[in-house]
Amino acid sequence: MTTTPLPRSAFAAFASATAICALALTGCGTTQTDAPADAQSQSSASCQDDSTTTSTDPVTVTDDTGHEVSLDKPATKVVSLEWQYTEDLLTLCVDPVAAADVKGFTTWDTAEALPESTTDVGTRQEPNVESILSADPDLVIIETANRKDKIVGQLEDQGIPVMAMAGANGDDPVKYMKDTFTTVAEATGRTERAEAVLSDFDAELQDAKKTIAEAKPETTEFVYFDGWVNGSNVALRPFGQGSLIGELGEELGLKNAWTGEVDPAYGLGQTDIEGIAKVGEANFFYTGTEDPESEDYVDLLKKNDIWANIPAVKEDRVTAFPAGIWTFGGPKSSEQVLNAYVDALTK
Repeated sequence: MTTTPLPRSAFAAFASATAICALALTGCGTTQTDAPADAQSQSSASCQDDSTTTSTDPVTVTDDTGHEVSLDKPATKVVSLEWQYTEDLLTLCVDPVAAADVKGFTTWDTAEALPESTTDVGTRQEPNVESILSADPDLVIIETANRKDKIVGQLEDQGIPVMAMAGANGDDPVKYMKDTFTTVAEATGRTERAEAVLSDFDAELQDAKKTIAEAKPETTEFVYFDGWVNGSNVALRPFGQGSLIGELGEELGLKNAWTGEVDPAYGLGQTDIEGIAKVGEANFFYTGTEDPESEDYVDLLKKNDIWANIPAVKEDRVTAFPAGIWTFGGPKSSEQVLNAYVDALTK
């Protein structure tokens, strides 16, 4: 099990704290696994019966940099350079003409299934501009808070409209997830579909909250983390206040017990076994994934005496969330998170 890869714009913010991780995609953060066997079967079944309308009117949307993107008609040939937007497009029943890191998306984000024919335009950190241009897009969505980003400039020089999104907002990550989804929907004329999806999400949230309340778990405090092996040691990354997965837990009536320093946008912290042992009686949840080519940091945790004496460990309250839940995703990934919380606390 390896640390969850980071979104594109999170790399710079987290680089100093995770220099040992070498951009989180080499050695400690990459995954070489094949896609889950049932990944293709997890495509949004609701798209097959979708009856919502698609606008054909001109579109003007404002991206997270304050830049207005104006289109004569909604975008239909979209290139996504970050997994969240790839997922959002698929949920909106819009297949991207190309996407960054197709294999990685298929492994780490099972909320939606990306068509096998989708063109891969390279990594999320350094996409191939020529490949993007070859897809002849009418819109490119990139994750960056900097309008002067090199990729943005190269694409706009070729007349390609670019929508730049920050990727996260630690002040209210659940609202930001919804707002981002709505913005992608506006750009593609799929606002009616977005409204239906978000209504379903809100209903799922209320149902999950009720189920957990009725279960009366022994403790509602939790810490969610992932980690990696650093030599003979284990580095842990708790998802604190401002993280999407942490705030989803709090929406369910739970309390995030991690109070250590975190990245202000993504709510990500860094600690070790001694640090995470200080959270008291909290339940432990962590990112579940399979990577046979990497050393399992959870196995190393189990060999540590400090870990063994943490209340959650002693009382068997440590739960891996199912593999393939993208912790920085859209409404459908967030629904997977809600279901994972419910399963963990009602087992």
